[in-house]
Amino acid sequence: MPEIVLAGPAGRIEAKYHKSYRTDAPVAIVLHPHPLHGGTMNNKVTYSTYQAFVQKGFNVMRFNFRGVGRSEGVFDNGEGELADAASVLDWLQGDNPNASGFWVAGFSFGAWIAMQLLMRRPEINGFISVSPPANMYDFNFLAPCPVSGLMIQGTGDEIVSFDAVETLAKKLSAQKAVTVSFEKIEGADHFYTGKLNSLIDTIGTYLEAHT
Repeated sequence: MPEIVLAGPAGRIEAKYHKSYRTDAPVAIVLHPHPLHGGTMNNKVTYSTYQAFVQKGFNVMRFNFRGVGRSEGVFDNGEGELADAASVLDWLQGDNPNASGFWVAGFSFGAWIAMQLLMRRPEINGFISVSPPANMYDFNFLAPCPVSGLMIQGTGDEIVSFDAVETLAKKLSAQKAVTVSFEKIEGADHFYTGKLNSLIDTIGTYLEAHT
């Protein structure tokens, strides 16, 4: 899991990268929660999501948004963070010219950024959205959602509303040609305390069926 530094729109971006042995392996990018609330690429949910992709043979990268850890710049209310994610995806495309697909994943604030990224990048053909903050941010830009994917929510989440995420998933699945699966993890709080293995298993099961 080598640490690498990429050139981003606000300066250097600190990242961790797992490279698959397969030259045609799919690629995934994993986005962390809110930088102003302690979110980093080493957040346990972010790391667990990353590991789920590693276990399924992906090339996968997690990174720190601008102003977090050793990434340069300052928090930019989502716009700059989206630009950071796009530049990381650019780098991954250059490093994996024979990739069989591109996925984006995110946790909480990172899920909101991830869904914006997939709207702008037609090469993305799958997503994993963990606790997307549907009660705090506007997801109406998903009109329509261009690809199928998975939303995961804990029933004991004290920050993100379970009902709001379930409603969002149902709304997106009502669109033609896409299926947004919804999986709940019983008793899981926002940070999936004691439930990280269940999170990894849920993601892994979905990836096995859709890659």
